[in-house]
Amino acid sequence: MTEHEIGNTLQEDTMSLIVTVYVPEGIVMASDSRQSLTVEGKTSDGKGFKVETVNSDAVTKTFLLEDQQVGISNFGEDFLDGVPIASYMKTFVEEELVAVDDVTRIAEKLVRYFRKSHAEADAGFHVAGYRKEAKASIPYFYHCHVGRDAVERRNAKPDGSLSYGATWSGQIDVITSIINAVVIKDEKGQDKVIRAPAPIIWGAMTLQDAIDFSIYAIRTTIDTMRFQARPKNVGGPIDVLLLTPDTGPRWIQRKGYRGERV
Repeated sequence: MTEHEIGNTLQEDTMSLIVTVYVPEGIVMASDSRQSLTVEGKTSDGKGFKVETVNSDAVTKTFLLEDQQVGISNFGEDFLDGVPIASYMKTFVEEELVAVDDVTRIAEKLVRYFRKSHAEADAGFHVAGYRKEAKASIPYFYHCHVGRDAVERRNAKPDGSLSYGATWSGQIDVITSIINAVVIKDEKGQDKVIRAPAPIIWGAMTLQDAIDFSIYAIRTTIDTMRFQARPKNVGGPIDVLLLTPDTGPRWIQRKGYRGERV
């Protein structure tokens, strides 16, 4: 901005990309690090302007709750009343959680916490972890949304048995166009598949393949958007968190603080 521009307002670009892959051996959660903003205002001579800009490539979107061994990733709105989600997450953990909260209870508390002050927020979360049931550690993965007041388990079939797959949220168009079938309406209004990619056998996928897929999905989106005439709202380092019932959660890769490069 120049010194002549006045009355600026910030509107967040709500896109980002988070990916959760759930396979028999464990759960992988990944996210990009970009925060995009749209700056709107008027210059001193009354002319309006609107600028889309990258505010940061160092935003944390995947969090590990170490006491509960639960992972959370966020997508959508990242500024709520001018405060980033990462700051809210610290307060949420300190004020709302106790050590015995499990993944299901945390998902419910998370949505309720944000709805108290931002009930209409277009903010969503992936919440994943394990619950001990009898002698077995059972994986749970929830897709949550504040504005829709939704907490939906995604890794279970209607009969209660486990299902395996991947869920991506945020700027999903690039990876969806590659992985999912392309369906259009024909002249009779019926669905017509015009492109059907080969299936991915999620139930046979190893942990390393799940890690590779999560990075692939985000990296491919970043690289594709680079060449497209569109806002570059996915970018920066890719954080990857692994959750397993035997060894517990651990970071596969995670950005950190650094000083000046020499």
